Amino acid sequence: MFRKTMFASLLATSAMTLAVATPAAANKASDRAREAIAAAEAKIHTAETLGAGVDAPRDTAEARAALASAKEDFATGDKEPAIREAIRASALADTAIGLAQQRKDAAVAQANEAQRATADAARDQVSAAQDQAAQAQQQAVAAQQQAAEANARADSAQQAAAASAADASAARNAAAVVAAQPPPAPQVETTVTTRRTSGHHATRTHVTRHTTTTAPAAASSSSDQVTTTTRVTPQ
Repeated sequence: MFRKTMFASLLATSAMTLAVATPAAANKASDRAREAIAAAEAKIHTAETLGAGVDAPRDTAEARAALASAKEDFATGDKEPAIREAIRASALADTAIGLAQQRKDAAVAQANEAQRATADAARDQVSAAQDQAAQAQQQAVAAQQQAAEANARADSAQQAAAASAADASAARNAAAVVAAQPPPAPQVETTVTTRRTSGHHATRTHVTRHTTTTAPAAASSSSDQVTTTTRVTPQ
């Protein structure tokens, strides 16, 4: 009797334990399913925010389908299938997020590379412009020097022309003065030689300038010989 009583008591205790444990397990499965579904929804939302619908459309669509199945299973009381579908939806969302992030990082890297290339090109252009400006400045300085030298040569030529003109004017004035003066009279030298035939020999020389004068010879015998020589020297 005692054994029957104990057995009946054990059966009652087990039944009570099962009755208590079953709702607790069911509640735990429900909580897990809700948490899994919520996590899947958050990840799918994050993926769509990152542009996974464009970068990974297939994974995003499959994640949405798995989430819908999880919600449907949970609504019908199938907690474990709901949990599995929610976990699958989260995994697909993670894949979509990874692909979207990779493409986003690649786009950022490409943009940075393009920006660096643009900056390098701009620096090269600035350097080339500076070189051109320096060359232009050097050419301008050289042109200024050439212009200064040309001006100096022009001034020298002008001064030389003025000096030549002054010399020519002085020469013309001198020529005019010379032309206005009468020419000098020539110098005339006359030599008179008288020879006597009586054996005595005498020579008389008379020199005059500008004009020629001849003195009359003294009375002599008919045997005297007179010789006159005249030399004209131009001035």
